[in-house]
Amino acid sequence: MVELLSILPAAAPGVAPRDTLGRPLRDLRISVTDRCNFRCVYCMPREVFGRDHAFLPRAELLTFEEIARLTGIFVDLGVEKVRLTGGEPLVRRELHRLVGMLAAIPGIHDLTLTTNGVLLTEQAQRLRDAGLGRVTISLDADDDATFGRMNDAGVPVAAVLRGIEAAEAAGLGPIKINMVVKRGWNEHAVLPMARRFRSTAHVLRFIEYMDVGESNGWRLSDVVPGTEILATLSAAHPLEALPPTVPGEVAQRYRYLDGQGEIGVITSVSQPFCGTCHRARLSADGRLFTCLFATSGHDLRQLLRGGADDDALQASIRRVWAARDDRYSETRTAATAAAAKVEMSYIGG
Repeated sequence: MVELLSILPAAAPGVAPRDTLGRPLRDLRISVTDRCNFRCVYCMPREVFGRDHAFLPRAELLTFEEIARLTGIFVDLGVEKVRLTGGEPLVRRELHRLVGMLAAIPGIHDLTLTTNGVLLTEQAQRLRDAGLGRVTISLDADDDATFGRMNDAGVPVAAVLRGIEAAEAAGLGPIKINMVVKRGWNEHAVLPMARRFRSTAHVLRFIEYMDVGESNGWRLSDVVPGTEILATLSAAHPLEALPPTVPGEVAQRYRYLDGQGEIGVITSVSQPFCGTCHRARLSADGRLFTCLFATSGHDLRQLLRGGADDDALQASIRRVWAARDDRYSETRTAATAAAAKVEMSYIGG
């Protein structure tokens, strides 16, 4: 890959790069930590991420100043939306300082954060005051027995609901609620979750269980396809489709015919959307990934700490994006699903 990138021409300065399939660079997802206070079965199963697991040393994490510098370069290349992820991003100390740095960068139109919500009770207002626009909160069931089994950290539903309330009170909306659906674990909670949130201003999104990383034991038979989820919902509460809010939106949007709210369904497995994917991912230790299902990344931290100027960093990012040909979900097979891939807790969801 290094040899290939060295001979690829970079796009002209000031011209937004496009990859080999013509996709522009619009979204940047930044993982600020690989640590989390949950051990969700589809992301950080406890048998792999136990007490002896070696997380990234602090010295290897990008500083807030390094993240802000790289983000500014990505914005110059066309990025308009920035999402902070993890791990659980709120376990990174003083995250509001980073939010303030990013909010000050001209050209970012949407600054968001994905979280399990538990620490929002303490941090929501501080994040909003620093410039965060909105949050997406993970909640995989609304009963303690199922949710506790999914998060494997003894966290009750009420702790997340308090975080949702704190985010709403702080003005971090519209709030999206993400529910990963895994067969045999929580598909029975689809309808109760819909009923809990359908009369609110929050948008509940159902996500097909994905084969990110190699530690969650993914099998295709564990996937509850979006069509099945929609059938369950529409049988109880009729739905109609809505157009995408923005081009390349990952969720298929629907609203209840009775006017009681909106839902989304993210079908990365059964109905891939690789053709409109314009997301890049930056790991907590400064590696650039061009796909959620990647096997390797490109080291930007070495360039940063080696004294590269902004032009050199921009040229490197341009070359990586110009070489991008990822469409993993469209070409997924049993063999590729079993292959070693970067863990979600490292790359960010």
